[in-house]
Amino acid sequence: MQVRDYLIRRLILLPFIMLGVSVIVFTLTRFTGSPVGIYATPNMTPDEVAALEARYLLDQPIPVQYAAWLGGLLRGDLGWSGVSVAPVTEVIGDKITATLELAIAAGLIAIMAGVALGTIAGVRRNRGPDHAARLFSILGASTPTFWFGLLLLVPFYLWLDWFPLGRSTTEIFAGIDHPTGLYTIDAILAGSPEALWDAVRHLILPAVVLGFGAMAIIVRMMRSSMVEAMSEEYVDAARAKGLPERVVIRRHARRNAFVPTTTVIGLSFGFLLQGSVAVELIFRWPGLGQWVTSAILSGDQATIMAYVLITAAIFMVVNLAVDIAYAYLDRRVVLGG
Repeated sequence: MQVRDYLIRRLILLPFIMLGVSVIVFTLTRFTGSPVGIYATPNMTPDEVAALEARYLLDQPIPVQYAAWLGGLLRGDLGWSGVSVAPVTEVIGDKITATLELAIAAGLIAIMAGVALGTIAGVRRNRGPDHAARLFSILGASTPTFWFGLLLLVPFYLWLDWFPLGRSTTEIFAGIDHPTGLYTIDAILAGSPEALWDAVRHLILPAVVLGFGAMAIIVRMMRSSMVEAMSEEYVDAARAKGLPERVVIRRHARRNAFVPTTTVIGLSFGFLLQGSVAVELIFRWPGLGQWVTSAILSGDQATIMAYVLITAAIFMVVNLAVDIAYAYLDRRVVLGG
């Protein structure tokens, strides 16, 4: 199957998958109780609460409530965010861009460092660099994100004050435009070195903490793939042609070893979004993770629904991108076969 046909088929299925996810999550959230508490005030009488439930159809069966919610979604109305005291649609843009910027930065760190270390470990199998890389991958996979975050927070924030908490210094970023919502990109577009440095300083610690676990997994996968690739006949043939070792590694072994690693990278990006909950809480990063944590604690079902839909969509888009990248890297793969 051609990549284009596969892409079209997946895009057609996307709305139906999202619909199924929304049905399941909506039903489960309603079983936890009525969301009327988000709209009610402490001094309301029982009659006023009942009127409020009737206004938002919360006294109707769950299918009727879902139909009303789905109709609002199609009109661009995701409900009221009690934790933000604003409509979800007015808040969600800033939350998405904040989490995406953090996840992209963490992903770049994980990919660049993971592929490099995994390549070195695979080429120098059972030697010092290989042992160090395997130890590193074990530490990364077994270290809790929240503990690693606190471990870096103490010296670099409390003692040295090198990396501040939050996403930016308000006074600096109030003076530039935000066309993309990604503060590093906005600072570059505004031509402001001060804003760029401020954004990077705020981003480094949470990105390193978030990317550490994913980097360890990529190292492990890349190392295993490189060990297998280095023993293949095409590598021996390339050496027999007299090609330099660096060319053999870069153009032949590493290229083929990167194919299975691509899947791990795609899945790791999805886990970066999940892991951002702990990281955002520790480093006061105002993204989706911090937002949904507050929503869960307060029973804000509209915010929870919006978060689930967004993360589900991101997961599906990432998986689709991984499948397409896999097909381009290895032409032997038949998509959908």
